[in-house]
Amino acid sequence: MARRSTAFWTVDFERQGKQVGTLNIPHSPHEDAWGATRIPLAVISNGSGPTVILTGGNHGDEYEGPIALGELIRDLDPASIQGRLIVLPALNIPAVMAGRRTSPVDGLNLNRTYPGDPAGSLSQQISAFMHDVVYPLGDAFVDLHSGGSSLNILPSAIVEPAPSEEHHRRNVEAVLAFDAPLTVVIGNLGETRTSTASSVGAGLTTVGTEMGGGGTVGIEALKICRNGIRNVLGHFGVIERPVAHAVREERTILEIPGEKGYVFASGDGIFEPFHANGEKVSAGQPAGRIHFPDDPARTPSELTYQQDGILYGRRQPGRVRPGNCCLVVAAPFKGVL
Repeated sequence: MARRSTAFWTVDFERQGKQVGTLNIPHSPHEDAWGATRIPLAVISNGSGPTVILTGGNHGDEYEGPIALGELIRDLDPASIQGRLIVLPALNIPAVMAGRRTSPVDGLNLNRTYPGDPAGSLSQQISAFMHDVVYPLGDAFVDLHSGGSSLNILPSAIVEPAPSEEHHRRNVEAVLAFDAPLTVVIGNLGETRTSTASSVGAGLTTVGTEMGGGGTVGIEALKICRNGIRNVLGHFGVIERPVAHAVREERTILEIPGEKGYVFASGDGIFEPFHANGEKVSAGQPAGRIHFPDDPARTPSELTYQQDGILYGRRQPGRVRPGNCCLVVAAPFKGVL
């Protein structure tokens, strides 16, 4: 039995042309008895062709995706495409407007709520709408992330592992077509509650990104994001491939090798990193240290890498507490592409 939802929307997914409307989820906080949370939703359709779903703002402190997808909605002429685009540039609108990773409404990380619950909290209802309504309409899914306010990550396109060889190949080909400087395979330590894992579960060819971060809009990261969207839409045949597009001949394909790829804070203090993003590092090498300003006589606690590779992501805020992710190491991919 289909899960029942109170969500309603102002676009017709089957209509040709360009429509810009909203997904509306009834929401009744103290300030609004019969209100609704309005999430921007656009459908751009022409002729026949694949349906590509594009989302940004899954986390509200990741800015390149919402900017690039807003431009796409404004600039794209429906006559220039063959197929259908379903675009949600600020999927987690409460978090986007607050500039926070998690929703200020229910405190949840939207990207850990899939497949959602149409009778649950606001974040759970958003992910249920994506899982139950949007994914079944699609052939491909592009989810634009950045490092957010807590991490600065090397701009890259992300391969979400798929259970079958054929599906994995589709994902890899689409991610390579995005043509980011780096391609990274990220399994999120087996996490299945993410948008991309849910998309793969629905059978969609899936592309993710990590576009910089640090709580800012990266000039180069935004350029990569803008170009990558056009590149991957060309790959899917929705638009003509960009004339000036030349796919990189040399590919750097990495992976985060499970838990050893992460360096976590061991204490409550201020984190001092020892290396810049992109530097080569080795297992056992000092990675940084945590200083304790409340106890200046205490010796700083040293952290070490557990994995050879390059420094892929580094914590942005200096203040850390036990368990905070301080550093991320990516290693050469050893699997089958």
